[in-house]
Amino acid sequence: MATKYDPAKVLSDNRPAGHNFFLFDRYEAGIALTGTEVKAAKAGKVQLRDAYANVEKGEAWLLNAHISEYSHGNIFNHAPTRPRKLLLHRREIEKLHAIIREKGLSLVPTRLYLKNGKIKCEIAVAKGKKFHDKREAERAKGDEEEARTAIRNSKMAY
Repeated sequence: MATKYDPAKVLSDNRPAGHNFFLFDRYEAGIALTGTEVKAAKAGKVQLRDAYANVEKGEAWLLNAHISEYSHGNIFNHAPTRPRKLLLHRREIEKLHAIIREKGLSLVPTRLYLKNGKIKCEIAVAKGKKFHDKREAERAKGDEEEARTAIRNSKMAY
């Protein structure tokens, strides 16, 4: 039996982004990578924890994303944290630039994934959470889990 092809294989996930930011609109962007970066990313050697995106001179850039050097890359290897260009439509770039300039929001990469053989980066418009916001979100998550457990236990009692 053949295995099912997954059209969107996640290479790296930025889970702390959901904890540290309020995430609003999400955009899918292509990413310009060199050959050794593609091989390292497909091997799962990507870290998005401290990464962010920025718009400069009409171009979107992914900054501080760590893609480890490819083990067989020899002299053609890349710098692990070099700036990488994000491939978006001109109108999307202009819209993102206006949003982050006027409202003081940030662009945070939430995941890097493989879609139809191409590496894509999902970026989200984000606003930083304060400490009390994080605590409130944690409390709501705990309450929801308790409610699920109570419902599950009441169904088992019958």
